[in-house]
Amino acid sequence: MFKRPSLESFRRRLASVDALPQLCVLGVLSGVLTGGLMVGFRGLLELGALAFMPGGDPEAFERLAGPVRVVLPLMAVGLIGVWLWRMPNGAGKIGIGHVIERLTYHQGKMPLRNWMTQWWVGLVALLGGLSAGREGPAIHLGAAASSWIGQTMRLPHNSLRVLVGCGTAAGIAASFNTPIAGVIFAMEVVMMEYTITGFMPVILASTTGAVVSQLAYGSQPAFSVPSVQLASLFDLPWIAVTALLIGLVAGAFVRLAKPATWQTRWPVWGRFLAVGLAVGAVAWWYPQVQGMGYDSLERMLVGEPALDVLIVVALGKLALTALAIAFGVPVSIIGPILVAGAAFGTLCGLLWATLLPGLASSPVVFSLLGMAAMMGAVLQAPLAALMALLELTHNSSILLPGMLAVVIAVLVSRQGYHCSGFFISTLDSQGLHPLQRPLMQALSRVAVPAVMERSVARAPRILTRAQAQELLAGKPTWLVITREDGKPPVGLKAAGLARLMLDEQWQDETRFDLLEIPGQRVDMAPIGLQATLSEAFEQLNKQGVDVLYVEHTTAPLIRKISGIITRDAIENYYRYK
Repeated sequence: MFKRPSLESFRRRLASVDALPQLCVLGVLSGVLTGGLMVGFRGLLELGALAFMPGGDPEAFERLAGPVRVVLPLMAVGLIGVWLWRMPNGAGKIGIGHVIERLTYHQGKMPLRNWMTQWWVGLVALLGGLSAGREGPAIHLGAAASSWIGQTMRLPHNSLRVLVGCGTAAGIAASFNTPIAGVIFAMEVVMMEYTITGFMPVILASTTGAVVSQLAYGSQPAFSVPSVQLASLFDLPWIAVTALLIGLVAGAFVRLAKPATWQTRWPVWGRFLAVGLAVGAVAWWYPQVQGMGYDSLERMLVGEPALDVLIVVALGKLALTALAIAFGVPVSIIGPILVAGAAFGTLCGLLWATLLPGLASSPVVFSLLGMAAMMGAVLQAPLAALMALLELTHNSSILLPGMLAVVIAVLVSRQGYHCSGFFISTLDSQGLHPLQRPLMQALSRVAVPAVMERSVARAPRILTRAQAQELLAGKPTWLVITREDGKPPVGLKAAGLARLMLDEQWQDETRFDLLEIPGQRVDMAPIGLQATLSEAFEQLNKQGVDVLYVEHTTAPLIRKISGIITRDAIENYYRYK
């Protein structure tokens, strides 16, 4: 007879490492939700731009009067500062770094307060003309909303981790219309692991997010890229030189963005004011440094950039973005580094065309390679950068020089500056270490219900012989002995009580004190039903015990013990799986 599926069976299946069908369903839900949120975010951005931007274009800072361009970033840092003023320190953490931190230390649980802060800061920073992108907000909003699906359904924490990856991929896909790059970015930068179980739902989420975005904005990518190709292999040495220089600039950007001791001595209002004044001062002459900069990138790709604008965008936009991050203004960096990388690549391409007229490739080729090289070097994500290059150009022939440029830039920034990636470096400077050990990474993919011993029975300390016989009739493996003094329960193997009742020396005994009878008892500590094996392993070490009892809430203030998980069970799972 067909058994009707239930939410409880769905949760139980998700606890396993191979719950692909269930995770794929969640991936589609995540993609739909994240795609819808991105459409909403862009809609709010365009609605806000209607109030004061020429033509309602959120990128039209060049058409604003100079005084307006100066005042806007000052207003933006003021509004962001007021929002963050009364909040606890943790509530101001937003963006990709926050997503990685929550995934590493909190199993992917995302606070609502930070999510609301991301909406406000993301919109105000972009409309206020700060050097920022919309990709950071897209990833945070998508990851948090996807995690909310799992938290609302009370799913195991291992599935929350996959949902965060799904939201990340869908956010990138919906922002750039690059679903493959979204998948690689989620696995390479946020989840930092490659598994079939992770890939499948993330692919579905990224695809669904891109489809939702295309339904609203069409199938065109974030910016139009002309069809270009390498003129000859003689360009490769200069591409290597370009990538080397970009790697040096990328490493300097990551180092500049780290908060220094002298900066923390400044009051918060002073730091925010400095950021607003710096952006306003540059924007008086060069408004191209404001906002996402995709309009400036479009001009580079059609061959219409001015030399002075290229220099300011290549160096000034990077410097202003790094200054904002270092001074505590939480802006997204992906958009600015793409634009700055393209500007730097264009400068190198123009110089090469001057040195080798008639033979050099178009500066547009160097623009695209610079964009990919800068992204790869800053994020230490070479595959994500290459996939973004491929999907934005729809041109596989550019992959050969792209691989050369990305690898050299990544190596130079990594070796020259000991750069492990912008987000990893930022978290390291806060005393956080998001790179997990292989053991903990493997254990985080599985939830406690997949390994725990379910054959348990709860027992009071004192039992009559009849009660003991009735209890053992259910053939439990473990007995969880509750104590009246409020201390944690004690575990006893049921076989020990069964042997005792058959012992001739105890045949006349009518009552049994389970804390006093002969037998091996173990102290236990609690662990939640939704926890992963990595959380259980940490709890075992923290409490100094070898056995945990698994509990969950069945009604308000009512806790039920669902099973037992031992250190041996966790170690055996890791050893044989």
